[in-house]
Amino acid sequence: MGRLFGTNGVRGVVNTDFTIDMAAKLAAAAGSVLGKKIALGRDARTSSPMFREAVVSGLLSIGCDVIDFGVLPTPAIQYCLKHLGLDGGLMITASHNPPQFNGIKVFFGDGVEIPRSLEDRIEEIYFAGGPKAAAWNLVGSVEHREVLDIYIESIVNKVDFVKIKEKRFKVAIDPGNGVGALVASIIAQRLGCEVNTINSDLDGRFPGRDSEPRPDNLLGLKTLLKATGSDLGVAFDGDADRSIFLDERGEVLWGDRSFALTAQDFMKNNPGAKVVTPISSSNAIVDVVKKGGGSIHWTRVGSVDVSRAMVENGIMFGGEENGGVMYGIHHPVRDGSMTMALILGIMTEAGRPLSTLVAELPHYSQLKDKITCPNEKKAKLLEALQGKISAPHVETSDGLKLSFPNKSWILIRPSGTEPIFRIYAEAATQHNVEELMRVNKKIIEETLKTL
Repeated sequence: MGRLFGTNGVRGVVNTDFTIDMAAKLAAAAGSVLGKKIALGRDARTSSPMFREAVVSGLLSIGCDVIDFGVLPTPAIQYCLKHLGLDGGLMITASHNPPQFNGIKVFFGDGVEIPRSLEDRIEEIYFAGGPKAAAWNLVGSVEHREVLDIYIESIVNKVDFVKIKEKRFKVAIDPGNGVGALVASIIAQRLGCEVNTINSDLDGRFPGRDSEPRPDNLLGLKTLLKATGSDLGVAFDGDADRSIFLDERGEVLWGDRSFALTAQDFMKNNPGAKVVTPISSSNAIVDVVKKGGGSIHWTRVGSVDVSRAMVENGIMFGGEENGGVMYGIHHPVRDGSMTMALILGIMTEAGRPLSTLVAELPHYSQLKDKITCPNEKKAKLLEALQGKISAPHVETSDGLKLSFPNKSWILIRPSGTEPIFRIYAEAATQHNVEELMRVNKKIIEETLKTL
């Protein structure tokens, strides 16, 4: 049996790895285990309307009723399907992947991605030929529902909007031509901010920049921020579940910095709390959580694992090093707009610019890299590396993580969505992390050649 689900949902190149037939069959299999009333949403990709029709057909064919939320951010469908008491939901999106990709994310009635065990069950049904079709008089129905106001209102009410409004912040926003354009500016304006935008037209080709916000493609946002004298810059990925920030100087903060800042604030208000995060996260997270008297609940890499751990253990805060912050008081899923509101609240409370707040956080030097590796060689490469690389502490729950007494570490893991190995490294200094990356990347490349 093949494997459909990756680290976060099912994704592939449109009409090559991810087809209309696949989408319809996957939707039917998912609907058969989720329940009767299923929410449906989609991002702004050019292929999303096509896949919307396929998904609706698949769900209706087995007797599910579809409540179509239309085009919206992933965290919006997640929050609203729970708020409305639906049985589950499907989001047509490939998140941060390039425009030629699309895919489907599957949610339980609690609005959180389904656990891995249910992914396995859906795949079993899919590869066995799909669920039984409904009789002609039991085919489901479609209802259209506007829900963005529900989502926006919830975020605004999770922060002290009265105090934030008094600051009259200037915010520069770059939705990257994705669905963040539908909500981010409205939320910032509701919080009393003066908003200026770039790449704010919905366009599934992502002409303004790549769908994944990175320091090298945020020059337009940096220019806008400086030209408008903004206090904060915010960039979103394609489905707006992640946000990356620029401080008032135009410096881009890696996702672990915004995660550490929001975690620190959460610990201040919730001393002794637990925080959920994957093994790819920075030691800066460990430091701020321990300082607040709390502890870390570690997971595999992937927002699915973090969110599920939060739900199953009653933990109210989690996040990832890629800019995905999960504020359980709102909803235990990644949410770029909720993170933006939290950052504005932290700046309001502190009365200091973002650059100063970030400078006060524990600092470690990090590097991220990747190596192309065919999917069929991933398991062999990982097994071979375990015999060639050693460290005082080795963690194999997700790839291979090597940790050293000086608090440096390197994580080598196969991507769940692309034919690559991702490499994360961290150390106290830039020199040390570069050396750690250089040595181990060379070993990986040489090992791959032998396979």
